[in-house]
Amino acid sequence: MDADLQTQIEAAAFRRLLAHLQDHTEVQNIELMNLAGFCRNCLAKWYRAAAAELGADVDDAQARQLVYGMPYDEWKRLYQK
Repeated sequence: MDADLQTQIEAAAFRRLLAHLQDHTEVQNIELMNLAGFCRNCLAKWYRAAAAELGADVDDAQARQLVYGMPYDEWKRLYQK
């Protein structure tokens, strides 16, 4: 498979995962961590790390907003149990 095509497919799968997690706010991070070994915060950290490897400056708040679809504090207030 062409490397560019693989990157496009991986990006599409990542966007779909984010959309799924944003649509299913009833799924708590602790549940994700217990069942899958990662949570939304892990995804945000991985995003930041990938950005840094590529020379982009993404801070924690920006990465979390991308993953949560809103500011993290707002998500916690609305959905964290």
